[in-house]
Amino acid sequence: MTSPPDDVLELLRQRGRHPDPSALDALMRGVAAAPEGLAGPEWVELATANDGLDAAPAPASRLAALRAELKRRDLAGFVVPRADEHQGEYVPRHSQRLAWLTGFSGSAGLAIVLTDRAAIFIDGRYTLAVRGQVDTDAFVPHQIPEQSPETWIAESLPRGGKLGFDPWLQTVDGHERFARACQRAGAEFVPVDSNPVDAVWPDRPPAPLAPVLPHPDEFAGESSATKRTRIAGAVKAKGADVALITAPDSIAWLLNVRGGDVPRTPFALGFALLHGDGHVDLFMDRRKVPDRTLAWLGNAVTLAPPDELGAALDMLGKVGKRVLIESATAPVWAATRLQTAGVALVRDADPVALPKACKNAVELEGIRRAHRRDGAAVSGFLGWLGRESKGGKLREIEASDRLQALRQQTGKLRDLSFDTISGAGPNGAIVHYRASEASQRTLEPGSLYLVDSGGQYRDGTTDITRTVAIGTPSPEMRDRFTRVLKGHIALAMARFPAGTTGSQLDALARYALWQAGLDYDHGTGHGVGAYLSVHEGPHRISKMPNNVALQPGMIVSNEPGYYKTDAYGIRIENLVAVREAKIDGADRRYLEFETLTLAPIDLACIEPGLLTDAERQWLDDYHRRVRETVGPEVDEATRAWLAEATRAVALR
Repeated sequence: MTSPPDDVLELLRQRGRHPDPSALDALMRGVAAAPEGLAGPEWVELATANDGLDAAPAPASRLAALRAELKRRDLAGFVVPRADEHQGEYVPRHSQRLAWLTGFSGSAGLAIVLTDRAAIFIDGRYTLAVRGQVDTDAFVPHQIPEQSPETWIAESLPRGGKLGFDPWLQTVDGHERFARACQRAGAEFVPVDSNPVDAVWPDRPPAPLAPVLPHPDEFAGESSATKRTRIAGAVKAKGADVALITAPDSIAWLLNVRGGDVPRTPFALGFALLHGDGHVDLFMDRRKVPDRTLAWLGNAVTLAPPDELGAALDMLGKVGKRVLIESATAPVWAATRLQTAGVALVRDADPVALPKACKNAVELEGIRRAHRRDGAAVSGFLGWLGRESKGGKLREIEASDRLQALRQQTGKLRDLSFDTISGAGPNGAIVHYRASEASQRTLEPGSLYLVDSGGQYRDGTTDITRTVAIGTPSPEMRDRFTRVLKGHIALAMARFPAGTTGSQLDALARYALWQAGLDYDHGTGHGVGAYLSVHEGPHRISKMPNNVALQPGMIVSNEPGYYKTDAYGIRIENLVAVREAKIDGADRRYLEFETLTLAPIDLACIEPGLLTDAERQWLDDYHRRVRETVGPEVDEATRAWLAEATRAVALR
């Protein structure tokens, strides 16, 4: 690893950052690739402006300052989403307005501030976290879908009032819903020229400028030119001449580049216009595009400053182009600009999303390599955990640090794929828990420990959750764990006709829990990218309706769970790939799942009598595969532990 200069280290210390060796190495590679004329420390300041804000209730003065600003602008209220212009799950630090205003650090949420009241809306993953991070006297929590923001607006907004919104942060679909809610209240939903939160945020960080680097075909499996031609053809088939691409991961996939503008996800923020001939206009800050990346992009990609996007959209109207936009993710600013310019809009799905989700053979083989590597690291961690937790002194952060160190020892880790969830005892019941010095607990005997983690490797993205008994689990813990495992196995063994959606399969993972009157409040599976976002659409496995059929090459998580508030949490997660199923006598085309993740499932947590013969056979076969695949990749001590951890399940 290159030793970073003292001024860079000092800058990092001043920012309160203490990066591990792998992160420092990646940082210095980025500094070396920084465009000419941008000093190393200056680049670090900008490129590392993607850190998450510390989660803590925000000072009441921030809410008071925002209300004063709203009064100055004659607004009755303002919508503060947890979003940037691209509507991604991970946002750069300078766009974390919701976290700054409220203290809420979750990946999905929304606040609405009126002159006399304020509300924060979260989903079932954050019902516990929101009460620890937010002053609930100032922001009353509401869980979606039980209470929707639209209903609250219709009931709370004063008649004749103006509810403001940032048109860059509001999607086309969201704007329509909120506008209807305001209409029901006898009020207006009005765009603002500048965000009032920014006006009262005195130390708002700068936008990130991490370098954009090539993602070689040896990992991508298909050239950018081929992708652009293919997707442009799909756009024309939809009746459009041009597609506005607003999702950074779609741009990264389409152009075979990767970046570092947001935490844990290797893409660069920008917008793109894909034309019918495959040419792309890329709107991105030139300072983060090194010369070698410009050469990699080639003449068929034109780089332009972000502030030229508006003029480019105007020009599309002048030449009579029809433009495809995804109304669920495109900012209403862009749609309004296009319509004002006289452009005919074709509202359809992001044309890149589905092709990106269906991994090619090269990507799939890389993903398998990444999982073998990652499985060896996780298995080494689980063996270490079994030894170190016996003393009753191991704490959550020490455990997650050890897991990260083992991934770094592979020499291939680029970053974590998300902040590790390391939850002991009651903290494991917080679905998206993040340990801090104040919140972390000791892994105590008789408790359960939940660890959800993943890595970003150039050949693949991983995501795995294991729940481990510390000492002897209670009969109730074994019962709940086994029911979660039964759901996991049911999904892993599923065979289903082509055309089946994840929503149709979701009940398989919940059935054993339902029979005991139990359930969980998150989805069962999310898509995963190829060295991209750990949460990727358009497919998913969830109770929520989804009309995207599962297709070969899609990667999706299999992660049922159960959470007992103030007691423990259980989740078992593997990533699986959709593939063709060969069934003798089948009357139509069938699909199935290939399990990619390779690490033991804790046998101490299982009540074998609750498993059927087929379920025990699946678990034995899975553990045999783990042992045979991962065993040669680990040290002798871990190999001995692995042999015991993957033994055949026996009835008690």
